Amino acid sequence: MPYRPTENLIPMNDTPVLQSYIAGRWLGHTPAQTLRSAVNGRAVAATHAEPIDFAEALAHARRAQAALLRLDFQQRAARLKALAKFLIERKEALYAVSAHTGATRQDGWIDIEGGIGTLFAYASLGSNELPSGNLLHEGPPVPLGKQGHFAGTHILVPRAGVAVHINAFNFPVWGLLEKFAPTFLAGMPCIGKPATATSYLTEALVRLIVESGLLPEGSLQLVIGGTGDLLDRLEGQDVVTFTGSADTAARLRAHPNLVRESIPFNAEADSLNSAILAPDVTPDDEEFDLYVKEVVREMTVKAGQKCTAIRRALVPRRHLDAVAERLRARLAKVVVGDPALEGVRMGALASRAQQRDVAERVAQLRAGAEVVWDGGPDFAPLGEGTADGAFFPPTLLLARDPHGHAAVHEVEAFGPVSTLLPYDDLDEALALAARGRGSLVATLVTRDPQVAARAIPVAAAWHGRLLVLDREAAAESTGHGSPLPPLKHGGPGRAGGGEELGGLRAVKHYLQRAAVQGSPTMLTAVTGEYVRGGARLETEVHPFRRHFEDLRIGESLLTHRRTVSEADIVAFGGISGDYFYMHFDEIAAKDSPFGRRIAHGYFVLSAAAGLFVSPAPGPVLANYGLETLRFVKPVAIGDTIQARLTCKRKIDRAKTDAQGRGQGVVAWDVEVTNQHGELVASYEILTLVAKRA
Repeated sequence: MPYRPTENLIPMNDTPVLQSYIAGRWLGHTPAQTLRSAVNGRAVAATHAEPIDFAEALAHARRAQAALLRLDFQQRAARLKALAKFLIERKEALYAVSAHTGATRQDGWIDIEGGIGTLFAYASLGSNELPSGNLLHEGPPVPLGKQGHFAGTHILVPRAGVAVHINAFNFPVWGLLEKFAPTFLAGMPCIGKPATATSYLTEALVRLIVESGLLPEGSLQLVIGGTGDLLDRLEGQDVVTFTGSADTAARLRAHPNLVRESIPFNAEADSLNSAILAPDVTPDDEEFDLYVKEVVREMTVKAGQKCTAIRRALVPRRHLDAVAERLRARLAKVVVGDPALEGVRMGALASRAQQRDVAERVAQLRAGAEVVWDGGPDFAPLGEGTADGAFFPPTLLLARDPHGHAAVHEVEAFGPVSTLLPYDDLDEALALAARGRGSLVATLVTRDPQVAARAIPVAAAWHGRLLVLDREAAAESTGHGSPLPPLKHGGPGRAGGGEELGGLRAVKHYLQRAAVQGSPTMLTAVTGEYVRGGARLETEVHPFRRHFEDLRIGESLLTHRRTVSEADIVAFGGISGDYFYMHFDEIAAKDSPFGRRIAHGYFVLSAAAGLFVSPAPGPVLANYGLETLRFVKPVAIGDTIQARLTCKRKIDRAKTDAQGRGQGVVAWDVEVTNQHGELVASYEILTLVAKRA
């Protein structure tokens, strides 16, 4: 079914006025700037003329943090998941508005479902990796005294401030959500400021979020239009993030109040990303076509309006003509026009202003380059009214002197524009890539692992992310231009020097790290995790017999003892099939560093479980993990082992099993010692523990 624009939904004589969402109410009725469809130039919406009281907005957000922190990490993760489900059920409403930005259905999918997918990703990350409560222990603890009575560790807590997110025009949905998700999970309220040109789509998103009722009021506010004196009013506990041009990032970074108050500032700026076709690839290789496809995709998806798009295509000089010809042939097949029409593969730029900017920058690039493809003199986008739209033809340039044409390494045309650059050897290609002075991403297409091993460490100094593409990876690769929640998004130098996403790294940007020193008992109380050496709670009831709610941090069991015999080693070897000489060859073992036969490490692990497990049915439902395992000292025949099991950490994920029984996760600290009281094995086990009925 063709993708239909929404022009008929908006009466031309009644252009809607976008509203800011400030202090729990929608603000704005008087039209100011008219925003036009990128497809046909018709009015879509207008910004509002009413000024925003940013003192009120910040005060509202600061008051709101108390309600936000009444939820813990786990509960906020659950809210993110619920919000993602709410939005995915209503995604078509966002697609309808997205049509005005010039986006094809595929472009919209990246923005809309990519953004909602980021909510799902951070919901899952929070559920699986963050504790109950609002304090994250960033251990392990470090002993600071000889007697074990003084130690130190690090904790992370939500910053007592507001996050201000200033976004670019190219991803009105994803741009807001990929910043909001880790901010909310961290427990900070935020104010989102989308770029004006496409803010009508962000406003539609925020209206759905508010409609959901899933967020504590004040968690998210929306600014339509300028930021006024917002940055002047920020304080040291606040955070500012920015996505957009390198020039604007530089101005914001130097804002007097941000400097004066030492306010953290994270920038993700447009960069001159590159793709290198390695010297080992020939025109007969599958990788050659993979390279061509990747360059064309990055030129045409979102009409090239991606901070990660390939701006410089570096190819071996001997293959320059072959690459140019295949790129030209592919680009000639790209149908540009109204995304509502069947067969259209590339839509418009976001606005006429953007169209003019790209044209000006292409003119600068053409001063030292020749045109390989620009649609030709007859270029005309398909569709009624598109002459008044913001279309720009896919444009491939060729700079035969990549060192002499400085503009190609300094000027970015933020549209469907890329420049071919020839090189003579791999070192030259890497040097040319580095002339971008810091990029978000680069792709290396190669067949040879040794080429990758040589090139990637060099390129990594100048890039935030690197894709090594070959025929094996191609089957599942998400592509050059796809930032993913588990991996960092950002880059050095011109790319802004900041980081977004990257799993928990993004959450930690909105948490304050503090070092804490004290006795193990005090550290246990502060962190909510048992710290070895701290006070233990020994009761007559086996800890495995307690339900989740009844278990206390530090509750401990010291087991009975077991002496390891030769029969144990022989039996374990027969069961496991592990006949390593250290366990069975008396003569060879004498020449080893241990000087004698020793028990299997995994036998020690199994024997310890036999010492502390309570075998009868009870609240412990399953053992599903083991972490931080270390075999500290060998256990020999005749040694006697003993285990201590201590409740280290509890995480209430508010989940139930198939029978409707509530359950939580309990991490247990295990210490296995020998007859001399020496530690021989140390680890942590994770169990699912039932709650009371």
